[in-house]
Amino acid sequence: MDKLKLKTIIKGKRVVLRLPVKSDCAPFLALNRRSARFNRGRASPPTTAKQFEAFMSRSSKPDGACFLICRTADGAVMGSIALSQIFYGGFQSAYLGYQIGEEFSGQGYMTEAIQLMLRHAFTILKLHRVEANIQPENAASIALVKRAGFTKEGYSRRYLKIGGRWRDHERWAILAENWRKQRA
Repeated sequence: MDKLKLKTIIKGKRVVLRLPVKSDCAPFLALNRRSARFNRGRASPPTTAKQFEAFMSRSSKPDGACFLICRTADGAVMGSIALSQIFYGGFQSAYLGYQIGEEFSGQGYMTEAIQLMLRHAFTILKLHRVEANIQPENAASIALVKRAGFTKEGYSRRYLKIGGRWRDHERWAILAENWRKQRA
């Protein structure tokens, strides 16, 4: 992917997706520490400076698109969202991952962030497919991807290691043509 194609700011009504910078370390870590219990077993966002450095390193890789989710009203960092393992050629696909701080959950921010990321994936990056893998008991996350138009495609046993344990996941995906139909 040509890095020039990667937008640095994606604006929505209540949410802005922007590339992380070093000065985001303190507010992002504070958010993730406050939300540690909320995220336990579902996501492992950075909670230390060393983990933030690794997050920044992953964010700059050419096969990904990683953004902080910020509130438009005041710029507060609310979470992160990323496309990883972006493939082109005959595959044109990526994996979607996201997490939000507990204090911002259930308010529609992540719904908007996912829509902004899908618009970026399908219009700027020209992907054909975006896949999200979600633990079966994570009802809130499953509801998010359903609202976004994803379709359940399968079940993967012991798929991802999160919090030191291999966890089962459901595979959900959306295709560019389905996303365009839903927007029409």
